[in-house]
Amino acid sequence: MMSGLNLSLLYTLAWRNVWRNRRRTLVILLAIAFGIWSMVTLAAIMRGMIEQQVRNTINNLTGHIQVHAVGYRDDPAIDNSMPPPGPTMLKVLRGKKNVRAWAARVRVPAVVASERASAGVTLVGIDPEAEQGLSFIAQAVTEGRYLQSPGDHGLLLGRKLAERLETSLGKRIVLMSQDIDNNSADRGFRVVGIFDANTEAAETGYVFVGRTLARDMLKLGGRVSELALVVHDRQDLDTILQSLTNAARGLDIQPWTKLEPLLVLTVKMYEATMLIWFVVVFLAMSFGLVNTLLMAVFERTREIGMFQALGMRPRFILSQVLLESLTLLMIGMAMGNVLAWATIAYLGGGLDLSAFAKGLEWAGLSSVIYPLVAASDVITANFLVIVLGIIASLYPAWRAARYVPVEAITRT
Repeated sequence: MMSGLNLSLLYTLAWRNVWRNRRRTLVILLAIAFGIWSMVTLAAIMRGMIEQQVRNTINNLTGHIQVHAVGYRDDPAIDNSMPPPGPTMLKVLRGKKNVRAWAARVRVPAVVASERASAGVTLVGIDPEAEQGLSFIAQAVTEGRYLQSPGDHGLLLGRKLAERLETSLGKRIVLMSQDIDNNSADRGFRVVGIFDANTEAAETGYVFVGRTLARDMLKLGGRVSELALVVHDRQDLDTILQSLTNAARGLDIQPWTKLEPLLVLTVKMYEATMLIWFVVVFLAMSFGLVNTLLMAVFERTREIGMFQALGMRPRFILSQVLLESLTLLMIGMAMGNVLAWATIAYLGGGLDLSAFAKGLEWAGLSSVIYPLVAASDVITANFLVIVLGIIASLYPAWRAARYVPVEAITRT
């Protein structure tokens, strides 16, 4: 065991040796700082992209959990509708504190036609009040008004779809679908609101009407196509999922991770990319660290030999070189973390990537990315640098500790 005096002496020697060659020390400190900065900053940007993509998908009518009749997800036809939530299910939905919002919807394929054009869409009958905080539609209406009730006679149309149909606010359009008796059903609506969504697919794919009118048009009675809910903390879905499964046996109840497998795969790809970047940055940084320490050891060969001749044991020399490495790592990490936090704070208002808006829209992202710092990413980056940095420093330290005193002193 090292005494306090020995440790203090070793650290004094290590600190002095670190600054013997200031230029070389500053270069390696900048390299370590840049490595930490790039790892933490890139992780925050990518974490922000992941979170934004997940939120956009969840807000795009997916929710955290969906309930359907068995077979609806394979064939979203009106025949695969289900009864409205029963007392047992309502007890779960209203009794769980983690449930933020929920709503039952009518959701079937349809055709929308204006005076000039027609298009295939998904007709979604909603309860406007229940959709508040559940999906994007309540906040997306930018022209006209939002639906006022399930019996509202108006219709909400996406801006891109309105352009394709060559229609506008206040115009009448016709919705056509198939009713519960497999007969053609159609009804005229007046466009009361135009909405803008994060993606063109949402603007062209959905038409929103009041749920009561959708039921009347399709002769559904009290039946619905789906029930969706969102929670305050999506990390705690299992309890609600299990309760709903017990309360609604015979129905298809799935979390968002099952409903959106491509999104889950994308999230895993992002996380794998971050890990690969961490490893690449560390490898580049470790070569510089090892080279710096080796140069410092070679320059002090005679000095190390004299210390050994005076009785300094190899383990103290090993410890001295490792302390030099630790000092460089700690200073560089402090600089890198400060730079990373400053950069993330500067980007707090969002990283504008509007120049790549089309590509981002295809990926389900907005043109402005908001970095999100995760404690796990910061800890991982710093842990990798400090632990693997010390491991990388073992070779120069081992080389210094195994010098033979006479040979080291006489080496020029």
